[in-house]
Amino acid sequence: LKKERVVSDGEATFIQHLRAYGIEFKQEYQFNENRKWRADFHITGTKILIEVEGGIWSNGRHTRGKGYIADMEKYNSAQVLGYLVFRYSTEQVKSGKAIEEIRRLIG
Repeated sequence: LKKERVVSDGEATFIQHLRAYGIEFKQEYQFNENRKWRADFHITGTKILIEVEGGIWSNGRHTRGKGYIADMEKYNSAQVLGYLVFRYSTEQVKSGKAIEEIRRLIG
């Protein structure tokens, strides 16, 4: 049985913001066909990937050595493939900063 991925509080809020502005997106977007890496969000029709980083204050996976290095490899790969990668904390999503930046980017 494949384990169902839990959507974080920040991701759930970002989904609401994207839908409120009619911005089309894909969740858990596999951007590199040679690796199983996925971005939290891909803005449809663009080369924009968005990561909502949880656990940045609680010593979560993304802030410990091994996870941090794996993330660098993942994000560098996305950039080599021509993607713009934007990373936001849950707080930045909830404050509206993330959606405002993305709205400005896509015009």
